Amino acid sequence: MSKRSSINTLPPAVKAWLDQALIEGNFSGYQVLEQTLREQGYAISKSSIHRYGQDFEQRMQNLKIATEQAKAIVGSLDDQEDAMSEALMRLTQEKLFTILNQTIINADDDYDITKVAKAAAEISRASTNTKKYARQIREEERRKALEEAATTAEASMKQQGLSANAIDAIKRDILGILV
Repeated sequence: MSKRSSINTLPPAVKAWLDQALIEGNFSGYQVLEQTLREQGYAISKSSIHRYGQDFEQRMQNLKIATEQAKAIVGSLDDQEDAMSEALMRLTQEKLFTILNQTIINADDDYDITKVAKAAAEISRASTNTKKYARQIREEERRKALEEAATTAEASMKQQGLSANAIDAIKRDILGILV
């Protein structure tokens, strides 16, 4: 197993400060960051900060790409069927698949395979629930549209003088109800 990063041993407030400083400094100025941390009592080398900064910058870049992809997916779909959740689930599934592949290749990595498998199962369950919900929404919208068409047709037929029996028969046809 690889050695734990000295950055990850920092207190949360100091780590949050470092993250913000890296972002504000456009992931540069590692020597100044090393000196500032040393003045606060943390002996972390410029190289360690640089390695952490590169990894952090890559994670931020991946998050930015994933966000842009999700926006593109949502922008191309009507969100009536919860496209944002679907896009998020697909991106998460892709990330989990990548982690599983890397875990198989790099057995020394620090991934808890049980947690990854549980996350994959939860994403699958969420995907199934989202699809079920989307079907329910489509059916509800279809039913409402048919009811509106039947009501509009009924009003029109009454104006044209059709009998109540004829109107009922046509409404049943529109709503798909067999007698």
